[in-house]
Amino acid sequence: MIEQLPLYLNLAFILVTLTTIGIFYAATNKNKIALGVVLFWLVLQGVLSYVGFYTVENIHPLRMVSAFIPMLLLIVFVVLSKRTRSFIDSLDLGILTILHTIRIPVELVLYGLFVYQTIPEIMTFEGRNYDIMAGVTAPIIYYAAFYKKQLSKDLLLAWNFISTFLLLNIIVYAVLSLELPFQQFGLDQPNRTIRYFPFIWLPSIVVPIVLFAHLVTIKRLIKKEEA
Repeated sequence: MIEQLPLYLNLAFILVTLTTIGIFYAATNKNKIALGVVLFWLVLQGVLSYVGFYTVENIHPLRMVSAFIPMLLLIVFVVLSKRTRSFIDSLDLGILTILHTIRIPVELVLYGLFVYQTIPEIMTFEGRNYDIMAGVTAPIIYYAAFYKKQLSKDLLLAWNFISTFLLLNIIVYAVLSLELPFQQFGLDQPNRTIRYFPFIWLPSIVVPIVLFAHLVTIKRLIKKEEA
């Protein structure tokens, strides 16, 4: 943990992470294998960050990206592989849509981290991070598409594409704000927080689950249009 941060920010993000996993678990219809994989990665990344694996001086870029690249590769495999087709088709798209509301508390935590000078302003909604809009609109989209069933597949698909772009936007700014050789933003106030426990779970757990939710929904909706 970062010493200058208040305890409530750490506890808030732990709660955000566990809530994200809980909603994802519900969307998988309580698939034990999926939960096991996520919990394994949660514990591994938690231990690595807690013992300082990501905070050594002159850290090599590959060490930092190892927090999310393995999960990203797993997501690509699961979404594209024919072996996982039945799992993809079993996911509850309504719950995956509700999952995006978690982006609201994530953005509030990020703003708190900015206030305590551990991430740059560019990573917050006062900077160039508009990801909170996906979280705010997620309940509306869920209500219209899955409860009232009055939102067309095309509009639902468009919302998922736009929200995915918003997610990728903040990922780019976050990566380019790290204290690494390729840093471009936040030179006076770099993105230091995600190297520490529990915030390492943002790139290693929360972001991958949110991205996975979008990719699965997009794939399912496109598949329906082609059918």
